[in-house]
Amino acid sequence: MAAKPIIVWFRQDLRLTDNPALAAAAKQGAPVLPVYILDDENSGEWRMGGASRWWLHESLSSLNASLKRSLYVARGDAASVLDDLIENTGAQAVYWNRCYEPWRIKRDARIKSAITERDIEAKSFNGSLLFEPHTVAKADGTPYKVFTPFYRKGCLGEGRQPREAALDDIKFKVFGGGPPSAIDDLGLMPDIEWYAQMAEEWEPGESGAEARLQQFLDSGLQGYKVGRNRPDQTHVSRLSPHLHFGEISPHRVWWAARALEPDPEFADDVDCLCSELGWREFAHYLLYHEPQMPQENLQTKFERFPWRESEADLKRWQRGDTGIPIVDAGMRELWQTGYMHNRVRMIVASFLTKNLLIHWRDGEAWFWDTLLDADLANNSASWQWVAGCGTDAAPYFRIFNPVTQGKKFDPNGNYVRQYVPEVAGLSDKFLHEPWAAPEAEQEAAGLDADCVYRKPMADLKASRERALEAFKSL
Repeated sequence: MAAKPIIVWFRQDLRLTDNPALAAAAKQGAPVLPVYILDDENSGEWRMGGASRWWLHESLSSLNASLKRSLYVARGDAASVLDDLIENTGAQAVYWNRCYEPWRIKRDARIKSAITERDIEAKSFNGSLLFEPHTVAKADGTPYKVFTPFYRKGCLGEGRQPREAALDDIKFKVFGGGPPSAIDDLGLMPDIEWYAQMAEEWEPGESGAEARLQQFLDSGLQGYKVGRNRPDQTHVSRLSPHLHFGEISPHRVWWAARALEPDPEFADDVDCLCSELGWREFAHYLLYHEPQMPQENLQTKFERFPWRESEADLKRWQRGDTGIPIVDAGMRELWQTGYMHNRVRMIVASFLTKNLLIHWRDGEAWFWDTLLDADLANNSASWQWVAGCGTDAAPYFRIFNPVTQGKKFDPNGNYVRQYVPEVAGLSDKFLHEPWAAPEAEQEAAGLDADCVYRKPMADLKASRERALEAFKSL
């Protein structure tokens, strides 16, 4: 009689290395049935956007290859799919790594309860965060509201460190009686091939994640603390999609960087990188304690804020047709590559919420559909931070000036010229504010009288003053 398998339910942990659920199943000695379920039924409005679906298709294909094509995939209600699999295979247990979105927490609790009621083992593990939200609290037991004490005292206080990454190969037997399935049947790929450039720039999957980490450690980490703010340079890790889909664990990134810390040339950069991983932790921590964060202002006074509704202005922002070069560069980078440099994310978000007074939820929704690293915790926390309505938010009156930001962080205009060729002929002096260039220079650069870069959609000074007045109304 064939041994009863353990179902390992893959979710946001699409890797074989440093995978606690898989390692625990392998330790039992039973055959493993690897499973992925696309559950659009329970995710509701937070079902994955288009860019994320392309990445997921590629990542599952990579994982399936690593599993010698033994990955079982299905779509539908996860509870029903798992129930059928248990019934059809006689599985003795179901193991998975925890996720932290509110809808997943509720669903997973129901699933664990239903499985255990059948006298079948259901176990979950931490494979996604350095410090799980329920393990970090202030001395009085209440959750942190501000990042620095959360990270320095809550996470790292009293010498606390994340667990070491387990890098040894996990040895396990694959269950041979699982039903056949095909990743293409999930219907993840869009009908139009708008993802062509993404495919040229990214390598989804565990091997791609490890290659990206090594490339960053070799050529991007040194100088990261300062260079990470420069979209024209290569001092960012670009690991966020790999981390979101769990193709690499944050523990692997943390300790790979810490290994370089003894070198004084890397010490400040390593500390800064680990702090950025801490921001990722903080976003999940906020979502865990404030599950309404993706939909509601964490500062309730913003419920009275006089947001504007303008579909036309929102569309221009989405298309990168605002007439503000660095804003347009960021929005076009996003559409073409599924990614946007973090400094530029703050600039475009500030322009939308403060210069245009359009609700942060409209920006959040666009990022959710177009970012490869679209993550419910990071996306909603970041938009609330820029908009000024989060728990540890930038003050509303801190309004990013895109001209000043462009001159400071893209001083030679290389980033803007890459994505906004319309203004490439301008001198560096006027590249970030074409409307201020002498008319002769505008004409020489090919900016005709009707060009948006001669008359952008918002006057930066006037719209800033309007935003400040709106803030005072609270």
